[in-house]
Amino acid sequence: MRSAFLWLTVMTLVARATLRPPAPTVAVETYMLPMRDGVRLATDVYLPSSPPPHPVILIRTPYDKNALKPIGEDGARRGYAVVVQDTRGRFASEGANLPFEGDGWWENRADGVDTIGWIARQAWCNGNIGTWGGSALGINQLMLAGAGARPLTCQHITVAEPNLHQSLFPGGVFKKSLVEDWLRITQHAPDALAHWTRHPAYDAFWQARDVNRRYRFVDAPAVHIGGYYDIFAQGTIDAFTGYQTRGRRNARGRQKLLMGPWAHGVLQKRVGELEFPNADQPPCTFHDPWRWFERYLMGVENGVDKEPPVVYYVMGAVGEPNAPGNEWRTADRWLPLPTRATPLYLLGDRTLAFRKPISGAPLTYTYDPQNPAPTVGGRELSLPAGPRDQRRIELRPDVLVFTSAPLEKALEVIGRVKAVLYVASDAPDTDFIVRLCDVYPDGRSYNIAEGALRMRYRES
Repeated sequence: MRSAFLWLTVMTLVARATLRPPAPTVAVETYMLPMRDGVRLATDVYLPSSPPPHPVILIRTPYDKNALKPIGEDGARRGYAVVVQDTRGRFASEGANLPFEGDGWWENRADGVDTIGWIARQAWCNGNIGTWGGSALGINQLMLAGAGARPLTCQHITVAEPNLHQSLFPGGVFKKSLVEDWLRITQHAPDALAHWTRHPAYDAFWQARDVNRRYRFVDAPAVHIGGYYDIFAQGTIDAFTGYQTRGRRNARGRQKLLMGPWAHGVLQKRVGELEFPNADQPPCTFHDPWRWFERYLMGVENGVDKEPPVVYYVMGAVGEPNAPGNEWRTADRWLPLPTRATPLYLLGDRTLAFRKPISGAPLTYTYDPQNPAPTVGGRELSLPAGPRDQRRIELRPDVLVFTSAPLEKALEVIGRVKAVLYVASDAPDTDFIVRLCDVYPDGRSYNIAEGALRMRYRES
């Protein structure tokens, strides 16, 4: 089983008649690196046995640097100096444990920038520095690049988000389970929750932390890997397109995007309640970080940079013979194809139609905030994610379901899905959730995409 973030390489050693030479030795040094505000961050450096200088891989983690010892040792044996750091306020590092507050571009806190600057001054660094990691380790990579850290040679980023507000407050709706569970797991400071929840709107607080506003500072080729059922699905695509089209010279046109039918773990076939054929076998090699670093840090012409910029999976009906989709495709950009908006109209008889109705009648429902419709599947982290049968949710009286006639021909949906609602509510405020589902012949209803909007933010 592959690690969710490609962090571990498991090797099976088979006994041979001949003896193998011993693995190269690895030296490990630990530092308490002072940042610009005097806070010190615990940092391990894994050095190869070969003479310096070396290319460097930097990994900054809130999940304990000691857990990444196998990667540090593996990388050093491959000829890299590997630097693994506990982020601010975590494990052996000093400072307040506020999520990502030390990872950006503030005048008094820019830990990624300071760390790369320190690495570049070391005798064992040859000037080629790459960064690696997924989820929180990917987010701090995006922030480091948005801060204009130099020298930054390349990045390998998995399931990450350049605009945290987009994932934590989609449409202004608080993702309660996601935020509270993650803050508890990472043992953030007691005021960390209030630090975020004071800002449900995309206000100056979030704008000042949004990498989408800072692609003009990004200057490195990068790999971006994400899943359609990941909490950071849109963020992964946004980062790719931002780096690719708005970055500096070394970033623009040198990005790779891999999107599969995955949740927060990638390169898997089983997602939620479905198993997608060949979803663990994308037709590329850039998802392998060692291939990427070999090309850009070692300078080996291994062809990974010549692979298609975009590799994406088209989901289809699982278990249905001859059903279209369930295949990998490649493209030179995202969106990959000429697309056109195809409207589906919600009718008063609770059907969906491709033709605009002449007239319509309103539908009403009553909801109880003390008994909200539960989340089942979708883009989640702490809750079960992925495609899951929605029928028990669709039976609730506070859910309106609109169903089309069986499609006469295949309909391919690629890109963002937009819902336009004309609504009224007698409550001071109301959250509206829209979910697009694929209904199988046996009645199973699997979620494909969903969106939310709190009405007070409808103009923002």
